[in-house]
Amino acid sequence: MTGFALLLNRSVNLLGLAAAVWLASGVAAHAQDAIYRCGSEYTNNPSPQQKKECKLLEGSAVTVVPAAKPTRSANARPGGAPAPASADQPRVDPAQQRARDSDARAILEAELKRAEARLVDLQREYNNGQPERRGEEVRNVARYQERVADLKAQVARAESDVAGIRRELQRAGGATPPAAIANTAAGVR
Repeated sequence: MTGFALLLNRSVNLLGLAAAVWLASGVAAHAQDAIYRCGSEYTNNPSPQQKKECKLLEGSAVTVVPAAKPTRSANARPGGAPAPASADQPRVDPAQQRARDSDARAILEAELKRAEARLVDLQREYNNGQPERRGEEVRNVARYQERVADLKAQVARAESDVAGIRRELQRAGGATPPAAIANTAAGVR
């Protein structure tokens, strides 16, 4: 083949490729023209009965990714029972485990004391929904009400934190100190 024939052959191939791409994009755009949403299902071909309940989506193409099916772990057992320790999971010495549990309880108890102290401070500042007005709040009632609402939310959060730490202590086998119960039982709602 001559150079001109080779160039002409390549041009025809490129032109054919461009036409194929153009046709494919036209077909793809045409397939995306009418997408219907029927509940949680998307379709481009709803049945006549479904079409009454479906909504036509216009605009960009819709991409739906199916959810992954949950797989069972190799160690999982039916009924949710824990799997026995395998050879690749070394057993912990009981004395060492008791020491870890004791450390965890000590950390939780210290955290409980901090949370209770914070709760007492917040309750004192909240003053049964009537905190003392600060300088600018005397004339700006909205700012005062905003601070009162914020304090109320902080008190509720602190009470929730204390209750959560107590639950963790009970799970860890530590008893909640009676003084701690008395301190928060006098709390303000």
